Amino acid sequence: MTILVTAAGGALGHLIVDALIARGALAGDIVAGARTVSKAADLAEKGVRVVPLDYGVPESIDAALEGVDSVVLVSGSEPGVRVAGHRNVIDAAVRAGVELIAYTSIAHADSIELPLGPDHKATEEAILASGLPFVLLRNNWYIENYLGDLAQAAHTGILTSSVGDATVAAAARIDYAEAAAVVLLEEGHAGRTYELAGPAVGYADIAAAMGEVLGREVAYVAVSSEDLAAGLAAAGLDEGTAGFVVALNEGIAGGELSDADATLAQLIGRQTTSWVDAFRVAQASTVAAH
Repeated sequence: MTILVTAAGGALGHLIVDALIARGALAGDIVAGARTVSKAADLAEKGVRVVPLDYGVPESIDAALEGVDSVVLVSGSEPGVRVAGHRNVIDAAVRAGVELIAYTSIAHADSIELPLGPDHKATEEAILASGLPFVLLRNNWYIENYLGDLAQAAHTGILTSSVGDATVAAAARIDYAEAAAVVLLEEGHAGRTYELAGPAVGYADIAAAMGEVLGREVAYVAVSSEDLAAGLAAAGLDEGTAGFVVALNEGIAGGELSDADATLAQLIGRQTTSWVDAFRVAQASTVAAH
């Protein structure tokens, strides 16, 4: 069975390829599609076939899908414009007659009210309409989404947010990557929609995890949406980006990402990665990159 992983030059796609190999897939049976192939050069060194794949260039998708049985469609990174690219992949997968398409979606994509929700809902609907056998991997929040906060806390000792006492059921990127590998390599997952999440954690606990990794006390300071917007503007964010971040925080404050679920741990056969461990891995990667 040949598996195509899209966006393999990015963090999640790259980890999915690694997880496939770790779980027994032959490198030669994996195709890594990347808009910038040089970002997947290390995968080529492992024997993975690395090919150019741009969501906005249908011809590149058709070429990447030649001889492919299954595809992991990793969500694009540009909210508001990525659905068209996702549809290009879905259409190409139909033309290629793939046996399974797995999509990295968002928690409760059909009902979530975060600004990111509509893109994922539209993509899921396109997959269902395509008639392709599918698996929908509804990933909750990523612990790595807080790496910017971790870097700031290293200097200020403060984690600032406007989510109040809300919780997030986040997991590490590697956990979601392993889940994708499992559903591609095991039988019996076609037609399933999986809500994938870690334990629900409050922001005071996130601050404590940051403090443990940083070796200093980190306090969680809850602010209003207005104060958060003002702080983001003072940090140089444009009004649109600041508004997007504030809207995300308001959604989290409303409990949009608080649903813990054991499915992810069950799929990967272990407990999800702790916040402390995820932060430490990310820090080590940052140091190695420099």
